[in-house]
Amino acid sequence: MEFAGRDIVSIRDFSREEIDHVLEMTDVVEPMAKKGSHTLDGKIMATLFFEPSTRTRLSFESAMYRYGGKCLGFAEPKIASVEKGENLADTVRVVESYADVLVIRHPLEGAARLAAEFASVPVINAGTGAEEHPTQAMLDLYTMRKELGKIDGLNIVLAGDLRYGRTVHSLAYALSLYDINLHLVSPPLLKMKKEVLEEVKGRIKVHELEDLSKVIPEADVIYMTRIQKERFGSLEDYEKVRGSYILTADDLSPAKPGMIVMHPLPRVDEIANSVDDTPHSKYFKQVWYGLLVRMSLIGLVLGALS
Repeated sequence: MEFAGRDIVSIRDFSREEIDHVLEMTDVVEPMAKKGSHTLDGKIMATLFFEPSTRTRLSFESAMYRYGGKCLGFAEPKIASVEKGENLADTVRVVESYADVLVIRHPLEGAARLAAEFASVPVINAGTGAEEHPTQAMLDLYTMRKELGKIDGLNIVLAGDLRYGRTVHSLAYALSLYDINLHLVSPPLLKMKKEVLEEVKGRIKVHELEDLSKVIPEADVIYMTRIQKERFGSLEDYEKVRGSYILTADDLSPAKPGMIVMHPLPRVDEIANSVDDTPHSKYFKQVWYGLLVRMSLIGLVLGALS
């Protein structure tokens, strides 16, 4: 299974066997994450973040540092030459001269694919528009596997902004490679994109509904998402759906003892603080798992893991 030099652009580029291999390698890197390593001494990662990010950017940078590598880049386009009018292709062709791997986040769909076409070093998609977020999907799968011991056979609920949420698009594609039941909970205005839904429905059982409370008793995973104000074309549309779902500790009283609540973060009000102290809460643990998965991916594309 060849990963060295490979781009990580879309979860749809991966087979189940390849994803499972990434998750297996994630177990391997955990001791390195805790103790540090010199495996990638001399290697440099460039982070090109044209959109705000806290967890994803710091997660990638921490992963590289724990390998003994170094990082450079920018966290907003105003401090880069794009502010002077430089196009993405030229930015990529310049920065690849400084680094061994590029990690890109961009507000436009297709930006990571474009970057991969022009770069001669591996490109990792850290989120593009409302399109995809493949490394988030992999860390979500890893969280389920670590916390529940498996992925196959689970009842998984994706709730909230399923239209604009790139994390749930990638996760739905990834989950369709497993034997699971998928429940999609959203207001009509925020239903899963048609193209995502059609592909996923061709592989697994999918149920669409609006009432989150109806699926809590049977759920093994509840994956909450933020209603993303910045993705709406008008404030009026946003106000129609704001606060559609607010999960509280009381809501979880009928849940299975081992059910887990996940969230890609940041949260606003869709998960009440009362949930944090329940055994169901796993969203902060996801942050650690995200670091491990990104270490796995960096190691694989740079040939440090096989």
